[in-house]
Amino acid sequence: MTINFDELTPPHIVAELDKYIIGQTKAKKAVAVALRNRTRRLKLSEEIREEIAPKNILMIGPTGVGKTEIARRLAKLSGAPFLKVEATKYTEVGYVGRDVESMIRDLMAVGYSMVKSEMQETLKAQAEKNTEEILLDLLLPGSNKKKRSRKEGAQPLLIAGSEHDAEAAPNMEIKIEADSEKDGGHAEDDMSETREKFRKMLRDGKFEDKMVEVSVQQSGMPSFEIFAGGSSMEDLESAMSNISSMLMGAGKNKRKTTSVKEARTIIMDDQLDKLVDHDKIVEEAKERVEQMGIIFIDEIDKVASKSERSSGIDVSREGVQRDILPIVEGSKVNTKFGVVDTRHILFIAAGAFSISKPSDLIPEFQGRFPLRVELESLHAEDFKRILLEPKNALTKQYKALLETEGLTVIFKDEAIERMSNLAAEVNSTMENIGARRLHTIMEMLLEDISFNASDMAEKTVEIDRTYVDERLKDIVQDQDLSRYIL
Repeated sequence: MTINFDELTPPHIVAELDKYIIGQTKAKKAVAVALRNRTRRLKLSEEIREEIAPKNILMIGPTGVGKTEIARRLAKLSGAPFLKVEATKYTEVGYVGRDVESMIRDLMAVGYSMVKSEMQETLKAQAEKNTEEILLDLLLPGSNKKKRSRKEGAQPLLIAGSEHDAEAAPNMEIKIEADSEKDGGHAEDDMSETREKFRKMLRDGKFEDKMVEVSVQQSGMPSFEIFAGGSSMEDLESAMSNISSMLMGAGKNKRKTTSVKEARTIIMDDQLDKLVDHDKIVEEAKERVEQMGIIFIDEIDKVASKSERSSGIDVSREGVQRDILPIVEGSKVNTKFGVVDTRHILFIAAGAFSISKPSDLIPEFQGRFPLRVELESLHAEDFKRILLEPKNALTKQYKALLETEGLTVIFKDEAIERMSNLAAEVNSTMENIGARRLHTIMEMLLEDISFNASDMAEKTVEIDRTYVDERLKDIVQDQDLSRYIL
């Protein structure tokens, strides 16, 4: 899908985010302006463009209020290379875990896949044409060869049988044999005519279950990467696997007997891979990642450490922050696609900061995220809107799921209001997990209906306040029970 960035104005971006996320206007405006500034910068002269660095954002707010959802929806909306990572996955060089540079390698892989898919889409028509010809060659061996001279001792190839035999081809073996009694040119005309008949039958789906043998070349780009001292075993094992497969299977043909239906997919993928220019993909992907790439670093508060604590694990946490600094500020990272400059990649960090505070981050790290956005806690009215308004609202999801069993579920307004109040009440008395509490409440509320949906005689169920109280009131009142269930 090609995105028209000129149409992605901040109000339009916020309006699109409003379809899925309730509230948090400040955070939406911040990411909308940051995204818009990416496109504005690209319109400037090269001299000034290089001087404008992205203003990285730090989102602060409790869990379940929409930080990750804003980032996820922004990725779909922008069409720019986007990567979401958890800060807790990384450790400083020398500790066991992933090194921070791997996020740039992962982002580049995302960009490569994105550009490759776009280029393959433009070549789909040619690939489909090539695939059809290859399938016909498999069904009629030799039918696509040019007529060879009799002086060379070659005999023309013909289909054995009549037109009726050709119509029955899906259910019989296709045999090719030489016919020395026919004129060479006439034989070639017969073969061409039969090939066109088979083409029509192939397009009509009459050969879908016929078995053919396909040969696909095992090819791919060599996957070499330069790893830092703290690289995980996962990274190293992946590299060793790539090297091993390249040495053992590169350039070899793999033969497989399969149905025409499956063969079409295999051949189509192979043709698309052959038609694209991999060097051009790498060049375009690198440009997009460097100019438009966005990395969302979640759980950043988990690598913040209080100054009065100085245990070894806190040293490691501060080390992660120190290692991220040069990447956020701008550095060159080696990837299997080449060297990537991170100077203009936009970074959005987020954390609940329920135990630590943003000020517990090292000063240099705080300075790399000049824009701070505080997300608000959710209340009963917010929960009510979350249950009803978004395109992917929970009530809509459960209705759709149960409709597959022929069951119609109707949520009355009084039930929605009661569930919203319960979610707010439980969040205030126990851990505040935001909108995620609604998932637990909905599951408990509809547990019996979901379990018996396929066998229920009554195909319409109304959920009212009384039903909600029957299912959840006792659990909410029993603090010990609600602690484990809700």
